[in-house]
Amino acid sequence: MKHNKEVKISYWAAHLTTVVSVTLVLLLIGIIALITISASNETRRLREKLEVSVVMADSVSNPATDSVAKVIAARPYSLSVNVITKEQALASWKADTGEDLESLFGVNPLSPEITFTVKADHSSEQALQNIGKDIRAISGVADVALPDAAMVDSMNRNIERFSMILGGIALVMVIISFVLINNTVHLAIYARRFTIHTMQVVGSTNGFISRPCVVNNMLSGFFPGLISAALMAIALTAAPGAGFGDIADYISWTTYGIVAVGMVTIGVLICAIAAWGATSRYLGKDYGELFK
Repeated sequence: MKHNKEVKISYWAAHLTTVVSVTLVLLLIGIIALITISASNETRRLREKLEVSVVMADSVSNPATDSVAKVIAARPYSLSVNVITKEQALASWKADTGEDLESLFGVNPLSPEITFTVKADHSSEQALQNIGKDIRAISGVADVALPDAAMVDSMNRNIERFSMILGGIALVMVIISFVLINNTVHLAIYARRFTIHTMQVVGSTNGFISRPCVVNNMLSGFFPGLISAALMAIALTAAPGAGFGDIADYISWTTYGIVAVGMVTIGVLICAIAAWGATSRYLGKDYGELFK
């Protein structure tokens, strides 16, 4: 009786340890996922802010500039296009420097310009060089000023390395969690090993025997998934008040929802696989081996 009580206490203690460990692991995985996604979104946003300036020839009129702008807007790499007419360029120059070039030279010496941003997938250094060549081939274009994408490329590489390190840590934690879950399930199955053998003797199939154990332990992954998702939601909600700014600028609630579902799914799968593996260890053993 005392022995059974000790086994029961040990089982629930191990079960609680498993729930806590799985919750922490899933929370870590969720944080890593959100950091990776937010870093990727921020890199994409920076890439889409890179602006290409197209200086038109002096002889090109405003209507002709508009036609060129339409051609650029139709390019697959173009994101947003803005036309700066000769008059707008002159007004901007006067506002910035205080000089009236038209009064000084008798004519407006400035050329119309077209500025456009490129899509993130076309913002690498090599892609920008190709864009520059393509734009320069358009009739009426005098010069093209390309942004420096080296900084964004470097930041993207650093984020990828950082994400790989975090992914490695998450993998180690998942393995540790799997071992803990497997030990907990093994303890539960060990206490029921003679019942399992009796069920086999009377003709129960392996699937019929293992199914309840797998389903019960899936709950051991489901609830930690919900707990970790709730903790992360609380942290995201409290972040602005804690001085971390508006978290919605980097992580949308839709993104959080996808990550939360993924956390619950991972928890359920880990516990289900561990339960199935632990149960399978006793399904093929003879009666004498059950005492070992």
